[in-house]
Amino acid sequence: MRTAMGVWRWRRNPLRRPTDLFEAWVAFAALVCVLVVAPAIGWVAGLRVDGTLQQAAQEQRQERHLVPAVVVRPAPAAADVPADASAQRTAPHRTQIVASWTAPDGSSHEGTVPAAEEPPRAGDRFRIWTDAHGRLVGQPLDPSAAAFHAGMAGLAAAIGVAALGETVRRLVVRRLVHRRYIRLDRAWAAAGPDWGRAGAGS
Repeated sequence: MRTAMGVWRWRRNPLRRPTDLFEAWVAFAALVCVLVVAPAIGWVAGLRVDGTLQQAAQEQRQERHLVPAVVVRPAPAAADVPADASAQRTAPHRTQIVASWTAPDGSSHEGTVPAAEEPPRAGDRFRIWTDAHGRLVGQPLDPSAAAFHAGMAGLAAAIGVAALGETVRRLVVRRLVHRRYIRLDRAWAAAGPDWGRAGAGS
């Protein structure tokens, strides 16, 4: 509001310099960017990210299956971890065991997975996430988690646009102030030699 009043004040002020009005309009544009453009861009970015993540979550829920597994034996100390990196990231650090499971396509598998309970016992049953062919995968993305990440992305986009607008305003004002100082130095240099002379300028 103060910026808008500043633009109005500089319209007909007799002390107004051309750069004053330009600076006021730049400040007004930055205000509009912060209050209107940034939230709009953040909203659109959030919706687009949410649509992408929700689609990915739906595809993961269709492609990944929770299947029963049985503990066979403890895994050797140097046993390999699951090949799927997402499964390794989503699983907490637990004792590694050798387990067997049947994939949704009917094929049998055996591999090293994190134990569901501590301490693991042979014959214990638990469930693991696999794809249709029995390969270990991570848990599907939760829709609420996807919405949260989309909201954070939209907020980050809005803040980025607002920061960009304010940065441009500051750079423009800095450039204008620099030009004003140059003009002042020139005017000072032009008027200075006559100062102190009797009858100078009168």
